[in-house]
Amino acid sequence: MYFCYIDEAGTPEMSDASTHFVLAGLAIPVKKWKVCENDINRIKKKYDLENTEIHTAWILRNYHEQDLIKDFEKLTHSQRRIEVEKSRKIHLHKLQLNPHLNKNLKQTKKNYGHTKNYIHLTLRERREYIKDLVTCIGKWGFARLFAECIDKINWVPSSTKQSISEQAFNQIVSRLEHFLQILDATQQNEIPMERREILNYGLIIHDNNETVAKKHTQLMKDFQRKGTPWTKIENIIETPLFVNSELTSMVQIADLCCYSLRRYLEHGEEDLFNEIYKRADRKGDVVVGIRHFTTTSCKCIICKNHSKTE
Repeated sequence: MYFCYIDEAGTPEMSDASTHFVLAGLAIPVKKWKVCENDINRIKKKYDLENTEIHTAWILRNYHEQDLIKDFEKLTHSQRRIEVEKSRKIHLHKLQLNPHLNKNLKQTKKNYGHTKNYIHLTLRERREYIKDLVTCIGKWGFARLFAECIDKINWVPSSTKQSISEQAFNQIVSRLEHFLQILDATQQNEIPMERREILNYGLIIHDNNETVAKKHTQLMKDFQRKGTPWTKIENIIETPLFVNSELTSMVQIADLCCYSLRRYLEHGEEDLFNEIYKRADRKGDVVVGIRHFTTTSCKCIICKNHSKTE
């Protein structure tokens, strides 16, 4: 049995600054779940982050108020928290009093709320934290990463009957199913065909989003009945389970994978990408688990290693 944890980065629409929409799923054997949890908790404890969410984009932001605190790096974690919280309260008070700055109050409160768990760490330490996590993921030889990375600029809606998000989910489901089918065939290659049975089932666990939940649940029901354009669905069971990412570490890890893929494709950042890319599903030396949907002239690592399958 495999759990496949799914999350996304960017938006399917062209309404934000992102040029890519990334949907990624990290599949692990159920018997390795405890190993993964222990690894993650060990790293969180090292940075005094027990019971906090791994929200990569917020963790890796620069917190300007830290730069204004004298000898910030020399302070203890508790002292850092006190000083940052004091600085933030003063800033919020100024925004409330100044009508010209008041429009920034709501966004500033949101920023502070998303980053409050990490203010005891310097930017360097937060980067080391994320690096420790991706290095750990890279060593999970039992895990398989599946991802569809869609270049929205080169997406032509008229070329397909599916939306960007639908295509991405379709691809993840199809690749996970193929992986499980191949695993079954490998494990039973000496058993007569008539006696073979499914040994490796898959269950999709998705970050909770009301709109996405309804759409992907219906898509999965359709896949279970009719299959996808690429395969019948035999090994993946049920519709996706939708969970609160704040409470589920492995969905947070899927978020980290999405972030790493998108930062590589949009900004050429390889540090995090190179570690999580080790877990991409492969057939020999060809990466079949991750695809970059873009122009044929793209020379990124993903396109280079996936083009052999086209």
